Amino acid sequence: MKSSHFYHSLQRKSSFFSLCNNPVLMDDAKKSFSLDKSTGKKCYMLAARGLMIAWGGNPQCWIWKNVPYSRFTEVAELKFVWWLEIRGKIDTSMISPITNYVVAYLVFKMRTDARGFILHPIDVSVGISRSTRRSHMLRLRHPNRSDGWLEVELGEYFKQCGNDGEVLEMSAMEVNDEKSGLIVQGIEIRPKAV
Repeated sequence: MKSSHFYHSLQRKSSFFSLCNNPVLMDDAKKSFSLDKSTGKKCYMLAARGLMIAWGGNPQCWIWKNVPYSRFTEVAELKFVWWLEIRGKIDTSMISPITNYVVAYLVFKMRTDARGFILHPIDVSVGISRSTRRSHMLRLRHPNRSDGWLEVELGEYFKQCGNDGEVLEMSAMEVNDEKSGLIVQGIEIRPKAV
């Protein structure tokens, strides 16, 4: 009996670390699921293909391509726009209850010849549908991630019990200058570090 319990415990631990280190693709590879190693809470990344990107279907504005070390088969690369708008949505029932999420991070890279992201901050928001809270303006910063991508925080959300079925919306927008060279992998939703 003890060896059976020990075996199942090892199996659970192995599954946990596998989900921490190897995100699982879902929803036709438009989303990934993983677990946060320090808290065990749910993490998601919405792929660029699962986001609403203004002019994303116009090949003069955005191109879709494969790049090394992306979690998804395609990323969106900005060729040229004035109106940059990226929006993502997730049902609150998918994320862990009673958890403060740093919702979320825009996960991106910049080409060396990128333009339009230094002088003007990006307007970001995170909140429940129809009651979205506007956060302060943020400039694109370049913190390092272990996967080689960059990220900028969009905002925070506290998931309480009993608010399942609501839609959490996240957005990043900048409309004051011509822009190019941004490569978007997606928006990541993960618990705030404790």
